[in-house]
Amino acid sequence: MRSDEMKVDGNAIGGLMFELFGREMTGAPGVCGSCGAEDFLARLDVYVHAAGTVARCGHCGAVLMRVVEGRGKTWVDLSGFTTIELRTQ
Repeated sequence: MRSDEMKVDGNAIGGLMFELFGREMTGAPGVCGSCGAEDFLARLDVYVHAAGTVARCGHCGAVLMRVVEGRGKTWVDLSGFTTIELRTQ
C-alpha cells in the first residue's frame, strides 16, 4: 500500500482526540512549528496504519503530532505544533 493510500484527514482521529482531551478537537486551529501555517486539526494529513497515529501538516508535511498506545499507556507528542487553540464555550 502506498503512503498516499494510507492518508486520511484529521476527522479520522476525532474520537481519539476527544478521548485524550475530553473535548471535540477537529475544529481547533493549530499552528505548524515548521512552516507557520494555521489550519484546523480536521485538515491534518493523518496516518493511522503506522506504529501509532501520525499527523502531518497539510501545507508542508512536517510531523505535528504522534500518538502511540500500548501496555496500558498512551504517549502523546505535540512538539510539531507551535500552538493549538482550545476555545471555551
